[in-house]
Amino acid sequence: MDEQALLGLNPNANADYRERAAAYFEQLKISQDAWQACAKALAQHVYSDDHVKFFCFQVLEHQIKFKYSELTVLQQQLIRETLIAWLQAQMLNAQPEKTFIRNKAAQVFALVFVTEYLTTWPKFFYDILSIVGLNPRGVDLYLRILMAIDEEVVDRDIIHTSEYKSCCVGRERASEEARRNTLLKDAMREQCIPNLVESWHQILQTYQRSHSELTCQCLEVIGAYVSWIDLTLIANDRFINMLLSHMSVEVLREEACDCLYEIVNKGMDPIDKTKLVESLCQVLQSAGFFNINQEEDVDFLARFSKLVNGMGQSLIVSWTKLVKSGDMKNAQDTLQSIESKVPLMLRLLVHEDDDISSNIIGFCYEYLHILKQIVLLSDQQKANVEAIMLAVIKKLTYDDEYNFENEGEDEAMFVEYRKQLKLLLDRLAQVSPELLLTSVRRVFTNTLQNWQTSPFMEVEVAIRLLYMLGEAIPSSHGAHFCGDIAKASALQDMMRTLVTSGVSSYNHTSVGLEYFETVVRYEKFFTVEPVHIPNVLMAFLDHRGLRHSSPKVRSRTTYLFSRFVKSLHKHMNTYVEDILTRIQDLLELSPPENGFQTLLSSDDQLFVYETAGVLIVNSDYPADRKQILMRNLLSPLMEKFKILLEKLMVEQDEERQTVLADCLNHAVGFASRTSKAFSNKQTVKQCGCSAVYLDCLQTFLPALSCPVQKEVLRGGVRTFLHRMIICLEEEVLPYIPSASEHMLKDCEAKDLQEFIPLINQITAKFKAQVSPFLQQVFMPLLHAIFEILIRPAEENDQSAALDKQMLRRSYFAFLQTVTGSGMSEVIANQGIENVERVLFTIIQGAVEYPDPIAQKTCFIILSKLVELWGGKDGLVGFADFVYKHIVPACFLAPLKPTFDLADAQTVLALSESAVTMKTIYLRRGPECIQYLQQEYLPSQQVAPEIIQEFCQALQQPDAKVFKNYLKVFFQRAKP
Repeated sequence: MDEQALLGLNPNANADYRERAAAYFEQLKISQDAWQACAKALAQHVYSDDHVKFFCFQVLEHQIKFKYSELTVLQQQLIRETLIAWLQAQMLNAQPEKTFIRNKAAQVFALVFVTEYLTTWPKFFYDILSIVGLNPRGVDLYLRILMAIDEEVVDRDIIHTSEYKSCCVGRERASEEARRNTLLKDAMREQCIPNLVESWHQILQTYQRSHSELTCQCLEVIGAYVSWIDLTLIANDRFINMLLSHMSVEVLREEACDCLYEIVNKGMDPIDKTKLVESLCQVLQSAGFFNINQEEDVDFLARFSKLVNGMGQSLIVSWTKLVKSGDMKNAQDTLQSIESKVPLMLRLLVHEDDDISSNIIGFCYEYLHILKQIVLLSDQQKANVEAIMLAVIKKLTYDDEYNFENEGEDEAMFVEYRKQLKLLLDRLAQVSPELLLTSVRRVFTNTLQNWQTSPFMEVEVAIRLLYMLGEAIPSSHGAHFCGDIAKASALQDMMRTLVTSGVSSYNHTSVGLEYFETVVRYEKFFTVEPVHIPNVLMAFLDHRGLRHSSPKVRSRTTYLFSRFVKSLHKHMNTYVEDILTRIQDLLELSPPENGFQTLLSSDDQLFVYETAGVLIVNSDYPADRKQILMRNLLSPLMEKFKILLEKLMVEQDEERQTVLADCLNHAVGFASRTSKAFSNKQTVKQCGCSAVYLDCLQTFLPALSCPVQKEVLRGGVRTFLHRMIICLEEEVLPYIPSASEHMLKDCEAKDLQEFIPLINQITAKFKAQVSPFLQQVFMPLLHAIFEILIRPAEENDQSAALDKQMLRRSYFAFLQTVTGSGMSEVIANQGIENVERVLFTIIQGAVEYPDPIAQKTCFIILSKLVELWGGKDGLVGFADFVYKHIVPACFLAPLKPTFDLADAQTVLALSESAVTMKTIYLRRGPECIQYLQQEYLPSQQVAPEIIQEFCQALQQPDAKVFKNYLKVFFQRAKP
């Protein structure tokens, strides 16, 4: 072996050595016999360096995984002998191998096992056990090998199926492996599982007091294998008693708990399962494990909670099966068994450690599902529901350590845990909505009566519960305040209390946020009692909301304020001008030069501008007043824009250019956002605001000719134009030619890609109105596109290749819009040479590029052109083009190796090519059939009977028939 290259395996080696080692590994992988040197090194202990030993196992692993079938019988025997020799040596070594080497060795043993156990090495386990005996080092390796086999044979079923789902080969491979794994498990059950189980028992007996690590490993193996072996081998007195004794040994009990969990989870007859769980519970209870208040080890309790959860859920599965089979007596016994676990479940649910509580939620959820199915609950069951409810309310509460300003992993885990509790609350509502409503009302009312002296977490959870009721007790379209009188009046009372109690002034971010979330959640309350709107508006507008000291609260409040105003715009008329005055300072465009930090970020300001727009547009003011208010809102933006643009034009410093361009972009974005307030009922024209937005447009368009920061400025103006096409309609048209001219100057692929949707929008909306403009811009746009597409790029530049692909798609989408909008004359009037060039690019797109999305678009364009120009009175020379180029494209594209008929997008492209062929036939009639029968298909060496079959399918009146036929035709034709 290359000793110099092996030096690079050491993590501390320099980069050159490491590179050489990596190259050497690749060399050994493709070499026919290099693996033998590694096998020899392992068997004869040539190397003492751990990294070299690991490397040798890696080479062997690669050989077994990918090249085993190529080895001779003798070479396969050599691998077996190498592994056995290495294992024997481990019994004698002064020191055990490092863990990472033992794990890698176990993986290699497992790979040989799955390859050879069914054929040449049926005594695999016998050979290993005869070497390792009860030697602690040997037992460690034996257990690691068993876990590696479980991962390869049992876990791998799942992994491989998902890994390879995406392709047919993968699916075949996955099902092949699943078949192999089934055969392996069947053979193991028949031949060796009883012996393996016996060996586990011996290991546990021998080492449970002296080697806790080996005992835990063995328990992990039993837990892994119990899911697919005969349960009676494990679920018997000798094993269960031993496991229960381990539950009292501190170093073993967590693993013993997990092992019992796997035993309980094993699928079995429902009556037997109930008996097994009951017997386990009795022993655990008599041993004192149910007295969880005396247990201080939270890690163990988390495992124990998982075990109780498993037992509870298993009993519920048994109950469901028994009810379905009509065995009501045993179902009743099982239900009693479930009920008897509820007190323990409740103690675990309410435990102060969230992991312990979280692990029992599954049992709790399923238990409530049972109660939901019972028509009349007993007093005890009602008490259980109430206890669960109180536990959920208690556990929803934040603790003192939650960091609201800098949320980390612990906080994220609590948020997830709260989501689980919310599911429980929703399920409680299904079991007893009245009880939930009463409980929440009691907690809410008591807390809000004394909110000034209550800890923040109690106040927050009280408001949170009111918020959660909205989803837990659903209503049609949020109509919580009509219909069911009891529910409506309870919610109405709580909302009235919320908005009149003054709790919005509570000095904690969580309470403030929950207050605003809840008033927006129940905005329909304010249509019933609009008298409370001013109080809530003031809370939004002052230090409690938009001017709060916390940026997090300010940011969330801008969004919630926007929603509040939008949903209640009919009730806002009285307050419009007052609100606009109060938010004036929050609308300030913060120019970079004054160093003044605005209260809100630019993203937050977008919501405030939108809110201002909504207030103006939906007010009852006449159009001229609306125009004045809108101009007051947007004029400061226009003024600042002009000043900042002048500064940017002369600014030399790049960093400063970026800051100025961003600020200009924000100004355009804010103006754009105000236009979202308009609707079909309240258009810009009806509100008298056209002139204001046209002024904005004239103010912003000069930014397109700015020589610096083009990408940012063009992006902003382009977005504004998109909005104005919707809002101003034909009034925007005079500005489009000049804007387009600027946007086509010095543009990159991404610029064009984003410019084309604008042209598409104009074309689709205005059609014939913009025909002159389109004819004028058509070839300059195409030249810009072609110039970028023919630019040479680095061979491995994935980004440039993707940009070109997306630009190509945009180009074809543009042609599709033009042809689909009945504007084919735009293309036809470009002169014969240009028309030909465009047509050939469409053919090229349909055939040459392996991009099914673009190919589909190209066939759609071709179908449209054939429909428009393919008749007797069509474009001169087009019929010739149809037969020379379009018909061949319909055959050449699907025959390409890259045209994958198993891919959904490609099938859509094929479907469009079928439409193209069908359209040619409908426009040209029998002449098309004659051409296919006598010229084109014979020239492609298609058999006469297939030609006949193809033409018959093409002539079928139902287009679906031909589409289905075409797929089969190409599946047969492709090699």
